Amino acid sequence: MNAMLASDLPLPRIGHGKVRDIYAVGSDYVLLLTTDRISAFDVVMAETIPMKGAVLTQISAWWFRQLEGVVPHHMISADADEIIHKVPGLKDHRADILGRAMLCRRTTVFPVECVIRGYISGSAWKEYAASGTLAGEELAEGLLESGKLEPPIFSPATKAETGHDENITVARMREIVGSDIAEKLEGMARTVYNFGERIARHQGIIIADTKFEFGRAADDRIILIDEVMTPDSSRFWAADVYKPGRPQPSFDKQPLRDYLDAERRAGRWNGDAPPPPLPASVVEETSKRYLEAYRRVTGDELSI
Repeated sequence: MNAMLASDLPLPRIGHGKVRDIYAVGSDYVLLLTTDRISAFDVVMAETIPMKGAVLTQISAWWFRQLEGVVPHHMISADADEIIHKVPGLKDHRADILGRAMLCRRTTVFPVECVIRGYISGSAWKEYAASGTLAGEELAEGLLESGKLEPPIFSPATKAETGHDENITVARMREIVGSDIAEKLEGMARTVYNFGERIARHQGIIIADTKFEFGRAADDRIILIDEVMTPDSSRFWAADVYKPGRPQPSFDKQPLRDYLDAERRAGRWNGDAPPPPLPASVVEETSKRYLEAYRRVTGDELSI
């Protein structure tokens, strides 16, 4: 399949993110189309990563199928022909939506990211190492980088259109969405994480942390939306090489981050847009990482 930098479908576009374009399908549905754009350090690269959009869409679709009966969710179909059957206006755009599009129920989105941290890493580790806290709240002493958190920590964040999301306290989340909704969202997020973590570990993958989004559907149910336990929304580690006390190699854009870090250290990039051109080897290795994540999580090769 051809790599896609941007999409242009004959539907009203109602959202445009770093990676995903959102189209309205009537008043009740949306089409999420995941391009092959990639960002790192809050900068979108000029190059695309082949198969990345399909990997993200199809991993999410795989998880949604596993979650049937566990939590309600928004996916209707991620199959191009099924989508075209339901949205005939896309029949001339099958190549554009193949593998990378998901037809979903439309919801009113809650304005918080529901983050579950099973291990302490990334921004959480940086704050903890500096002050012993997460979102200003004290954690236990003596934690190691990449160490397991028992029980996992629910760590909400505000949703940001650009830049990093900001970690917030549960108390602040209650102020934003209300106490009853906050409790419901935390419970659903923990249910999904615990379910997914067990399946992924059986496949040799540790889901160190992940973020979920939820929305209120037309029938008033709170449902799981957006992407689910993908390499972009989660930190995946290989269980067979995991060792606390250090950063862990991850199944995502690590080759890209390593290259950009080297460019910054060499003084060839200041960390802002525009980013440096990516060598073909970095693009290829990053694509392989995403495909390997799909294979490791699902147990199958990606077939579109």
